[in-house]
Amino acid sequence: MSELPFQPLIIVGAARSGTNMLRDAVTALDGFVTWPCDEINPIWRHGNLGWPTDAIPPERAERAQEFIRGSFLRLWRARGKPDVIVEKTCANTLRLPFVRAVLPEAKYVHIVRDGRDVVGSARKRWRGEMELPALPYYAAKVRYTPASDLPRYGWSYLRNRISMLRNPDRRMSVWGPRFEGMAEMQSAGVPLADLCAAQWSACAAAADAAIKAMPSSVALTLRYEDVIAEPLSALRTIAEMVGQARTDEALAHATTSISRASVGKGRQTLGPDAARLAATMAPLLSRFGYGD
Repeated sequence: MSELPFQPLIIVGAARSGTNMLRDAVTALDGFVTWPCDEINPIWRHGNLGWPTDAIPPERAERAQEFIRGSFLRLWRARGKPDVIVEKTCANTLRLPFVRAVLPEAKYVHIVRDGRDVVGSARKRWRGEMELPALPYYAAKVRYTPASDLPRYGWSYLRNRISMLRNPDRRMSVWGPRFEGMAEMQSAGVPLADLCAAQWSACAAAADAAIKAMPSSVALTLRYEDVIAEPLSALRTIAEMVGQARTDEALAHATTSISRASVGKGRQTLGPDAARLAATMAPLLSRFGYGD
């Protein structure tokens, strides 16, 4: 395996945990570049498309390694050979040992958000509500989907939309990282809020365990709320970890789009579900410092 001529930086976090916000801030720094689409899960899953969840084991990395590394290299060349390639795919929270086997040079940032806020936000996505126009969003994703896998993804998209129309709760059959047991929860008709809570828990727990198993020189965990409160400090820590220290002026410019508006917003939508969900997520909430 030839060493990559750039530094891969992998941002992970449960869906709706601020991964987009963090990626956009990091890639506002000179020398940091990412894909011109939201996520590249089809690239990560190529060669393992039949695996039932996104928790692809590291033993299956060999079949995908050449393709994934080649995709990173092609982007690096196409984007002017930057110092750092930043990648953010939420499903990677469930398979970080696999990612490390594919990209042993990579460094990692795990962003964690209060699970109660995540549930409130994720419910909207499960029901098909989007922040971006759907057509450009999916068109950009198709561009980075392997051609041989397109028929399967096309069918999955149609099935998802049909499921949403038929489901009394107006939810998709699949959204976000696919964790062990998710399909069974869907089949059993588990309430959507509980499904979202389980999804956050599975992603946050898996990523936390994997990050803690890595040397501190290559991985760190940040809380969403702390990034919002001290964005310059968070970005400085990330830049220094990948050997790309930047001036305070550059850091300040990169963080201008970070807003506090969403802190506490999601949990306000939980209504009567709030206490039950907080109880089920309590151990993880406490682990990450969300004790209130």
